[in-house]
Amino acid sequence: MNVMLSNLLKTLFVPEPKPLSDHDARLALTALLVRVARADEAYEADEIAHIDRIVATRYGLTHAEAKALRREAEDVEAHAPDTVRFTRAIKDSVAYEDRLAVIEALWQVALADGERDHHEDSLLRMVANLLGINDRDSALARQRVDTGQ
Repeated sequence: MNVMLSNLLKTLFVPEPKPLSDHDARLALTALLVRVARADEAYEADEIAHIDRIVATRYGLTHAEAKALRREAEDVEAHAPDTVRFTRAIKDSVAYEDRLAVIEALWQVALADGERDHHEDSLLRMVANLLGINDRDSALARQRVDTGQ
C-alpha cells in the first residue's frame, strides 16, 4: 500500500477526523462508489465505466484522470475496514450537499446494470443513513436517477 493511501486511511479513522483535502475527499467518495458497485459481488465493466463518467463529470477530469482516480479508489475500498467506520468518517469530513450528491451517484452506479439488486439496495440504505442523508432525500435521489433527471 502506498504512503498516500496509508495516510488517507489513517486520517479517516482518527477519533475526530479533520476535513479532508480536496484530493482525499474525491478519493474517499470514489471509493464509496466502488464499494457499492462491488456489493453484489459482480464488479462489471458497465459499473466501472459509470464510475469513471461520474467522477470525470463531477470533478472536471479527463477520462485518463478519472480512470486513475477510480483505480486508486479501488485500492482504498479494498483496504477500508468496514462500511460503517468508512462512511461515518466521510460524514464527519464532507459537507452535506456533497454527501447528497454522492448518494445520487451511488444510485447511478447501483442501477447501471439496469437491475435493482437487494444487496446494493441494502448497502445504499445503510450508507445513506451513515452519511446523515435522510430516507426521503435518498429516495428522491434514486427517483432522479430512475427518471434520468
